Amino acid sequence: MKPLKIVPLAAALVCCALSTAYARDLTVVSVGGALQDAYRAAYWKPYQQQTGQHLIEDTNLVGLSKAKAMVEGNNVIWDLVQMDEEDVVNGCDQGLLEQVDWARAAPGTAGIPRSEISRCGVGSMIWANVLAYDGGRIKDGPKSWADFWDVKRWPGKRGLRKQAKQTLEIALLADGVAPADVYKVLATPAGQDRAFAKLDQLKPYIQWWDAGAQPVEWLASGAVAMTSAYNGRLDAANKEGRQFRIVWKNEIYGPTFWVVLKGSPNKAAAVRLIDYMSAPQEQARFSQLVPYGPANRQALASLPAAALANLPNAPQNLQGPVLQNTAFWADHLDELQQRFARWSSH
Repeated sequence: MKPLKIVPLAAALVCCALSTAYARDLTVVSVGGALQDAYRAAYWKPYQQQTGQHLIEDTNLVGLSKAKAMVEGNNVIWDLVQMDEEDVVNGCDQGLLEQVDWARAAPGTAGIPRSEISRCGVGSMIWANVLAYDGGRIKDGPKSWADFWDVKRWPGKRGLRKQAKQTLEIALLADGVAPADVYKVLATPAGQDRAFAKLDQLKPYIQWWDAGAQPVEWLASGAVAMTSAYNGRLDAANKEGRQFRIVWKNEIYGPTFWVVLKGSPNKAAAVRLIDYMSAPQEQARFSQLVPYGPANRQALASLPAAALANLPNAPQNLQGPVLQNTAFWADHLDELQQRFARWSSH
């Protein structure tokens, strides 16, 4: 077999514009950076070598706008795409994504919880938003979100993401709400008032972040004493010599998904690749390259202890976790985000 390589999408499209009515190479889309590097090393290159399937890569950070334009314009140049759960729900409802019988078409998904499989998507990995601090600056650090609010014992700024989602959950956890009850409480007007009242207590100390790189940079510089942050960012910094500590208790976690765009001429090939990427042995390889949990829980058993220690869904790290409730946010995001925007701007 002759050597195969992944070709950037832009280069592949220079020579000729291809209509989706004709065969073309399978195009895979993720968010770029270290995560896409891990997908390439763990999945895409081995798959090419085994099958001879040629792949083209592209990137998409968030949202449905590009996918929507392709589908509605009948010019689908993406096939297999990584999406956040809320985009999968909305994209499926809008008819932008192919519906798949995953159990029949992709038996490799058998170890993925049914809660992380929908008619339009299947879980790809598990992320977590956690409490973090610099162990080089703080020796006896916080152990809970309640400690995060203790500015007398641990003076300094606190980093939180500037959005209602995940931030309101953190506030309720800090106020003593049990993880299993967070969304039941947050669904009530009294519970929403409670979350904002808790945030009021910390507001003078909050430094809001918008991008995942910011809290890690702020910890490194000492601009914040502690922060919420995504576990993968913290691990990458520690590999470069930092001493950031993760408090796994009450982590907020959730899956991202693989989907196939509606009208893809490569639907069958895309589903075959998803099947391959969902198998336990492939997911174990991925989680050793980047510290995101395998969606296929069968992969956990084959991972070494050093890799498990950094994963959001490793058994020892699941200490009262809160699984982000996408259905809740689909119903309440607009109203709560509007209230949050008003509150945070005053």
